[in-house]
Amino acid sequence: MPTVILIVPTGVGTGFSSVATGLVHAFLSQGIMAKELSLSISDEREDHVIDQFIQAIHKEKEDVLVIPSSSIFNPQIALALDAHVIFVTTPQQKIHAHEYDKHRVLGCIVNKVKQKDQFKFELPILGQIPWKEDLLAFRLKDLLPHTKLDVLNDGDIQTRRVSSILIADKLVGHMLDAIKPGSLIVFSGDRVDILLAICLAELRGIKVAGILLTSGFKIPKEVYGLCEKAFSSGLPALFTDEDSFTTSLKLDKFNRFIIPVDDLERKALSQKHIAEHIHTTWIKDFPNKQIERHLTPAAFRFSLMEKAKKHMRHILLPEGSDVRIIEASIIACMKGIANVSLFGKKEEIHRLSQSMGLDIPKNLTIIDPDKIRDQYIEDLVYIRRHRNITPKMASEFLENNIILAMVLLHKGVVDGVVAGANTPTADVIRPALQIIKTKPDCPLVSSIFFMCLETQVLVYGDCAVNTNPSFDQLGEIAIQSADSAKLFGIEPKVAMISYSTLQSGSGEDVEKVRKAIDYIKQKRPDILVDGPLQYDAAYNESIAVKKAKGSKVAGHATVFIFPDLNTGNTTYKAVQQSAQIYAFGPMLQGLNKPVNDLSRGALVEDIVYTIALTSIQSSKNQ
Repeated sequence: MPTVILIVPTGVGTGFSSVATGLVHAFLSQGIMAKELSLSISDEREDHVIDQFIQAIHKEKEDVLVIPSSSIFNPQIALALDAHVIFVTTPQQKIHAHEYDKHRVLGCIVNKVKQKDQFKFELPILGQIPWKEDLLAFRLKDLLPHTKLDVLNDGDIQTRRVSSILIADKLVGHMLDAIKPGSLIVFSGDRVDILLAICLAELRGIKVAGILLTSGFKIPKEVYGLCEKAFSSGLPALFTDEDSFTTSLKLDKFNRFIIPVDDLERKALSQKHIAEHIHTTWIKDFPNKQIERHLTPAAFRFSLMEKAKKHMRHILLPEGSDVRIIEASIIACMKGIANVSLFGKKEEIHRLSQSMGLDIPKNLTIIDPDKIRDQYIEDLVYIRRHRNITPKMASEFLENNIILAMVLLHKGVVDGVVAGANTPTADVIRPALQIIKTKPDCPLVSSIFFMCLETQVLVYGDCAVNTNPSFDQLGEIAIQSADSAKLFGIEPKVAMISYSTLQSGSGEDVEKVRKAIDYIKQKRPDILVDGPLQYDAAYNESIAVKKAKGSKVAGHATVFIFPDLNTGNTTYKAVQQSAQIYAFGPMLQGLNKPVNDLSRGALVEDIVYTIALTSIQSSKNQ
């Protein structure tokens, strides 16, 4: 994903959009691929605003994206996009940066600076843009969409620019000096003397921007004949029924600072002017001074959905009579993240869906388990042949919908199973181990949670399955968790958690963690791992400098491996509840095919994301 710079105005009239465009030009001039991304926000809710930005950013391939935004949610947007922040201000305005993470704020660009201006800001000044009157010169045609003006003569209306507006109400002799290139001259239509003077000036090469006749007076035919040569040379003429005073008030309201999209000439001049006055030192150093990149919760959720959509795996949910399961399955199908099958009676599931005001989509399949159980008796006998189960025993086992679902997964009828909304964890994992079994290189099944903190997503393992793993099992949990983190876009930096940091403590539990680290380094030297680390040293950079100086993981960990289930489960729930954050999971690891366990208190949203997780896991197995 590109590095994002959020351009935030400190008030009205800063010209922040133009500065954003100029900043892109400055990056390009230094050989850094950059692009401006402007969005028209269609929904003012914070989560929807952020989702729109995330979706747009994921389509871009540039090194740097510059986003001008005046949204009230800018601090939240900066966090969600993992963005740098640059304030655009003027010498007269104040910067309120306290709402933003100070590590994200690069500094400010001061725009519209006049020679007499004096100012001082606490933030670094990244550019100082002088006021340049010429950049406000708009094309005469740009007035037409914003005013009720009629065109008497087109002339060069498409190209002539207005640098000043003159209300001509004096004798001609007193205003000759004001008839100059770039002037739009407004006068009452009965002032033939002014009209003729302007036409003579036009024929002598003084190209005014145009004339605007007011008060409803039109040019008499005989006078028009005298002016025809000037009009033919390109002099534009506009007309209005309103008087000169009313017209001048309306012209004053025209916003000369907005550059129309099709005015490429003015846009290029503005870009060049701004880019020339943005300091290049920080731009040259910018790629080397990145804040540590994190996968933010908003980006993680978007990425999760997009990856699932890409593969569209077939996911089975055997607890099909649960209203949460039905609603989540409908949402998953409607969003296109999976083809879903439910176990249950078609009439009952349709009745329950209708009671919620929902329709069953075409890619949601309802399977009556009673009609297919007998088809898989021989398969289960074969799968469990080492246990010498009989067809009768297999038939009895298959009365359990979870076991039946595992057989369908084993046979490849479906690509993944999500269960547990009404079933204890042990009753989901046990048949998974018996029928799906672990991968050849995985001696155990473990679990992780994706912890969606405010600014990043962390991986916690194992918080749901293994009670007191041995050192080699702990090492396997870390390896599985690192691989899962990478699969979901999180760069794995593995912290092996303990009550001791590095060499500060001793004891049997600490030694287990040290042996686990040796195991990981020997089996998977490509994984960045360190420990033992206390949680604060693993998470907090300033504490890590004191407790674990020189560690590449301490203070930057993204994967936290706990020494036992008691520690892991307690910590994940403490963080989840105290910080009021979202935790995806548990996601099971190590099985031949993906099976995921739901909490019995799972919400519809939890189930939807679990379907997406399972779909992505399944795609890895193909």
